[in-house]
Amino acid sequence: MTKINCLIIPLTVVVCFMSCTKGFEEKNQDPYAITKIDLGLLFSGAERGMNVGGWDGEQTIVQQYLNAYNAGATAGFNFNEDVDGYNTPRWGVYAGVVKPLVQIVSLTKDDSAAKNLYNMARIWKAYAFMTLVDTYGDVPYSDAGKGYLEGINYPKYDKMADIYADLYKELKTATAALSASNDYVKGDLFFGGLNTVTPAAIAAQITQWKKIGYSLMLRLGMRYSKIDAAKAASIAQEAFTGGVLQSNSDNVVVNLYSSAVPNGFSNLQRNVSPYFYYLAEPFVNQLKNTGDPRLKYIGASYAKPEQITSTRDTITADQYGFPVGYDQISVLTFPGYRGTKGGGQNYTQLNYDVMVNIVAPAFFITNSQTQLLLAEATFRGWITGGLTTQQYYEAGVRAAMDEWALFPGVFSPAVSDEDKSSYLLQPAIAYNDPDALKLINTQYWICSVTNGAEGFANWRRSGFPILQPNMYNNNLNGGFARRMAYPNAEEAQNRDNYKAAVASMGGDGLTQRVFWDKP
Repeated sequence: MTKINCLIIPLTVVVCFMSCTKGFEEKNQDPYAITKIDLGLLFSGAERGMNVGGWDGEQTIVQQYLNAYNAGATAGFNFNEDVDGYNTPRWGVYAGVVKPLVQIVSLTKDDSAAKNLYNMARIWKAYAFMTLVDTYGDVPYSDAGKGYLEGINYPKYDKMADIYADLYKELKTATAALSASNDYVKGDLFFGGLNTVTPAAIAAQITQWKKIGYSLMLRLGMRYSKIDAAKAASIAQEAFTGGVLQSNSDNVVVNLYSSAVPNGFSNLQRNVSPYFYYLAEPFVNQLKNTGDPRLKYIGASYAKPEQITSTRDTITADQYGFPVGYDQISVLTFPGYRGTKGGGQNYTQLNYDVMVNIVAPAFFITNSQTQLLLAEATFRGWITGGLTTQQYYEAGVRAAMDEWALFPGVFSPAVSDEDKSSYLLQPAIAYNDPDALKLINTQYWICSVTNGAEGFANWRRSGFPILQPNMYNNNLNGGFARRMAYPNAEEAQNRDNYKAAVASMGGDGLTQRVFWDKP
């Protein structure tokens, strides 16, 4: 009897529980919970999340602008210092860009309804990893972004040359696989967004993304110019034959920023006292001495350097760059020192109304950069069947000047055709074969001023313009920073893999070189 009661009681409880919980799962679902990932939205976030620059980064290394004040916390590349806060922004590409792209690729790999999204994500992921390799060297690649997917929380680092080899394959296969017969990617910030989708709309989007893929392939191929000319020539010709960017309407640019979602480059005015930052003397001299009409959009002289709303002067003759390798104390001994004014230095600052406006566009891959790379490839005899070197060179310069029409406060055209032609006739600018590489790559330096990663990479690759080392101290042994150091958090959190990467590269300093940066 006791045994029967003992069985009845738990059985009754089970029956009651089953009765009470019938439909429990359905009834207690949060109707507002996210149950499905919008991959298009994830993709647009990865597009916009690509870092184009900011703070004391690559533009300081290549002497375009600098922080003139060494106040301890502001020490950075202008003072040849390895400071974690200035090394880490690019590493953020892993969380903000690579992770969602790896997720998209994983979820769409076998989805016949998302073939184009799959391949666009592969192309953009290749761009992200080009930037990471160019910045740091060896980085996690094959294991990257797989913490959630495969539980890989401590990714190993892949060798940079191996990553580049795989990026070429990814660009080649993904670009070729794009098809107007497949899906339209509405979430694409660059060439999507239409509510009504037609076959013509899909074809137009695919045409643009094929240009993106082949233009990145051209950029990747040219990185080999110092270490493997044959490979550089082969990849450049393949990219050119495939079809690269041809006009500014092909530019890969985000122009959707607002006060609520500002351009990351504008943190120079939002988060830091503006009087810290000045255009560097070599950059101002290049623009000023050649009568470059872009200088007024890039720099300005403010009556009160700490107040960007104060009266400003953009007249070319009145602009002076701050000398490289000096701070607010040592500059007092600089020959021709211009003194102070209104709470800051009497030198040209960045134009906060235009270039570093909070709604300024972010350029990632441009027609101007592409035309200049074609100019160099043509000059070297690496591509055939196109224009002359001079034609590509002049097209690149004109395209770069036209880009400024997208910036706030600038009317279209940003530079008149007459002024472009006059500029191209300047003795220091006019094309000639003996100076071809210097001319082409100096213009690349100028047109990449808002894309620090690309400007830094091409300067290392080409060696132009020829800059004098920053001799603030001898931390770099009389040379230049050639990469950024890994974030301190990597050494602490992913220590074993970090140490293996450092051993492979021969150190984690600023003077180690990435594989294509041959001395």
